[in-house]
Amino acid sequence: MPYNLPNLLTWLRILAIPLFVGIFYLPPTWLTPANQNLIATLIFAGAAITDWLDGYLARVLNQTSAFGAFLDPVADKLMVAAALIVLVSLDRLGAPIALIIIGREIAVSALREWMAQIGQSKSVAVSFLGKVKTAAQMTAIPMLLYYDNVGGYFDAQVVGTWLIYLAAVLTLWSMIYYLKAAIPLAVEDKK
Repeated sequence: MPYNLPNLLTWLRILAIPLFVGIFYLPPTWLTPANQNLIATLIFAGAAITDWLDGYLARVLNQTSAFGAFLDPVADKLMVAAALIVLVSLDRLGAPIALIIIGREIAVSALREWMAQIGQSKSVAVSFLGKVKTAAQMTAIPMLLYYDNVGGYFDAQVVGTWLIYLAAVLTLWSMIYYLKAAIPLAVEDKK
């Protein structure tokens, strides 16, 4: 495992998950619900920033590695899954939406692994649609974590809910896109 700054940031993102989840299990005398929401939102936002930063630093510092390429998406998926499960437990998100998003992540990760094994990893490279899905999801989750009005004018709950629904639709759409790319190869592989 290469020890470098990008990988350290990725590990920090993974280590932030128990802290992020634990915020909601502190005794009510320690933090008000509004403070829990704010702190969890800041932790999630910080993790999202380190996701961008570790990739940027890996490229700029020429510190890319196979291990970093493996660990980065794992850290992303763990953080998103933890956030979605927390949101379901707080009754801010329906379980079917969380299952769609988490299930797609598992399915597409497995699909990418299989495609890499047969030498076709470029067929399931991240698409523009996948990037839009990620942007909607990574904007929606902090809003649903914060779950309050911002400045009395911006209702984070409503906007976050619409964005997470959009992310779920894009999740299904992008999964279909990846499956369409993989099915011909799966049929070929059977021959």
